[in-house]
Amino acid sequence: MRRNWKQLCALVIAIPLLTGCFEDSKAEILAKTEDISDKAALRDALGKPDDISKLGPLETWTYNASNGSVAFVIAGSVVTIRKTGDKAD
Repeated sequence: MRRNWKQLCALVIAIPLLTGCFEDSKAEILAKTEDISDKAALRDALGKPDDISKLGPLETWTYNASNGSVAFVIAGSVVTIRKTGDKAD
């Protein structure tokens, strides 16, 4: 029983550490989307965003990166602005 408890604790600690290793960096995300100008192509390139916020006709799609986040402001179906942010402390 004690051995299973130690393995479970090790797994609980390891999973969050490993998942952070597989996120793209801000530069990699921007490079993948350099020539993208519409919402469908953005989803094809990066997949489902980690967060979507809406304000009237504008949507902001945010993708988490290993070193922060990248947000795309979309008007209708057109990607208009790309912005990056640092990780919260």
